[in-house]
Amino acid sequence: MTFPDSDILLAARFKALAHPARLAIVRELLAVEGCRCGEIVRGLPLAQSTVSEHLRVLREAGIIEGEIAGPRTCYCLNREALASVAAAIGQLAPPARMAEPA
Repeated sequence: MTFPDSDILLAARFKALAHPARLAIVRELLAVEGCRCGEIVRGLPLAQSTVSEHLRVLREAGIIEGEIAGPRTCYCLNREALASVAAAIGQLAPPARMAEPA
């Protein structure tokens, strides 16, 4: 059986988001317009190399984008990609049930 490319991409994005450090990075990027550089590392209790690895995973999944700004790479959220993940989660939720009369 083969799976649709859209499901493969969605699964990769779910996997990328399935770590508390990556969720913290996404939350920080959600709170700002534009890009962040070194502030991401300062906001996490992790080594810079560990944060860089988490950023790589998020970037490869298309959740974030990076731009070279002088000697640094600045990261910003791909809001369209995150919205597609949120929409997919909504499609997985069962419909709300109406309360039974007492």
